[in-house]
Amino acid sequence: MELHPSVLAAALLIEAAAGYPDALYAQIRHPVVWIGALIAQLDRALNRERDSFAIRKAAGVLALLVLLLVVGGAASAVAGLCRHLPLGGLLEAALASTLLAQRSLHDHVAAVATAFRDGGLEAAREAVSRIVGRNPASLDEHGVSRAAIESLSENFSDGVVAPAFWLLVGGLPGIALYKAINTADSMIGHRTPRHEAFGWAAARLDDLVNLPGSRLSALLIWVAARFTEGADAAESWRSVRRDAHRHRSPNAGWPEAAMAGALDLRLGGPRVYGEVRIEDAWMGPGRTAATAQDITRALHLYRRACIALVAGALLLALTL
Repeated sequence: MELHPSVLAAALLIEAAAGYPDALYAQIRHPVVWIGALIAQLDRALNRERDSFAIRKAAGVLALLVLLLVVGGAASAVAGLCRHLPLGGLLEAALASTLLAQRSLHDHVAAVATAFRDGGLEAAREAVSRIVGRNPASLDEHGVSRAAIESLSENFSDGVVAPAFWLLVGGLPGIALYKAINTADSMIGHRTPRHEAFGWAAARLDDLVNLPGSRLSALLIWVAARFTEGADAAESWRSVRRDAHRHRSPNAGWPEAAMAGALDLRLGGPRVYGEVRIEDAWMGPGRTAATAQDITRALHLYRRACIALVAGALLLALTL
């Protein structure tokens, strides 16, 4: 199997430095928006409410196969072209960088801490509503702070580490296929009357492809905690071993538990989405009373975890 560590390292550095420019988004939107448009079209065409549960489940499998064929085919064609061009590896890295989210994730979570400082709880609720699906009106200061840190932890896995892993393994097609699966899960992988059957395949495949990233993200947070003042690396690891498997998601508990242990917090637990209360296990042994200062501490840890990821990619590029 051919790995792509040089492309990965370059993509991580490009995205950390430049993100996805607003001017480019205004002109052509974003690749995930294009993927989402295709998923929405497949949902409208194939997910018919008059069909039985089994037929809608099979239709969801078909929709996922079509999505992967289209996205994988397009990405493979572009990657093949890149590899025949001068500096094609750098071009492939630049294209792949659009599917990573180090910078944007940092900025969205930092906006919650800034909102607390500048506008108080109501402003923080508005800021956190942009990154989590739970009902912001149900959150007090501690709830908003925990939600921001939980989002940072989970999205470090599925917005940074997991796509980086699949970029390493499969180049541009690998990361594009991962983002197609992840976007499908976020759009149709819900246990709602419309999508419980149709989104079954997307949800199960998303769980599978996120297994490596979730474990690696916990490891990177633990490494970062060893080099972050005030963070507890030993408790980070203990929390992962004790709590990660207790989360209702097979993947989200790993980075959440690692972050919670490192920062002496309790994350997860019961939460409200719309009017629905979801019961979940607590991650970590520490305080539930998280604050805006804890968001800032989590961001310090996150930045070091990203540095550890880049360092690992550079080491692989130099040794393979």
